[in-house]
Amino acid sequence: MMKTTTAVHAIHNAYSGRRGLSPLPALLLLAALSGCATTKNPDGTVNHDPFEKTNRSIYAFNDALDRHIMRPVADGYRSVTPKRVRGKVTNFYDNLKYLNVILNSFLQGKVRNGVSDVMRFTFNSTLGIGGLFDVATPVGLEKRREDFGQTLAVWGVGQGAYLNLPFFGPNTARNTPNYGAGYATNPLNYIGGLFLFPVTLLDIVNNRANLLDASEFVDEAAMDPYAFVREAYLQQRQFLIHDGNPPEESYDELFDIDFE
Repeated sequence: MMKTTTAVHAIHNAYSGRRGLSPLPALLLLAALSGCATTKNPDGTVNHDPFEKTNRSIYAFNDALDRHIMRPVADGYRSVTPKRVRGKVTNFYDNLKYLNVILNSFLQGKVRNGVSDVMRFTFNSTLGIGGLFDVATPVGLEKRREDFGQTLAVWGVGQGAYLNLPFFGPNTARNTPNYGAGYATNPLNYIGGLFLFPVTLLDIVNNRANLLDASEFVDEAAMDPYAFVREAYLQQRQFLIHDGNPPEESYDELFDIDFE
């Protein structure tokens, strides 16, 4: 599965657990909107990108931000930071955001997974020294990816329109409420103060550095980078929603395209 790869995805990953809308009202409103924010094509098929013109403009803005600011900063960070250290930084932030995974495992009714996720977070937060070391995976407590967008899908909420958000990048109407859930479950939001800015900035830069190689592939391989990122993102969401085993038709229905 090809992962989306511009700098805005690093910002998306970092901020989904921090900055966001006030959780409860935003979650309810955006969840309601997600079921109706699509249109029909002339042939009657669903158009999941009714705001394509606007989305493409925002994509161009985000791409310029990436090329002129984020990518050079990430290049510099990677050149002076050993891979082993970057790995520990990634582990630390992943562990902080894991409370959102725990919450959504239980909300989806995956009780056994939720218990395993609690144990994973506990092991890594204590024996793993705040998550710097992943001591849970070697003992069989696997890392999962669950979020509120996946939960809404399990609850039957429609995907809604594909959205390209300034600074945040690819999203859907259904997945947007995850910003609120991520904000509410991230412990750093309850610390605040001047400490939060440098910690957030490090998360963004580290995420972008992890995506440098993949973004070069997109630059070289995609004739239409916007469409490539859109389709890769929506395929990835289907993959996550169905726990790695999506129905065969789910990809083809996204844009009525045969991906085989």
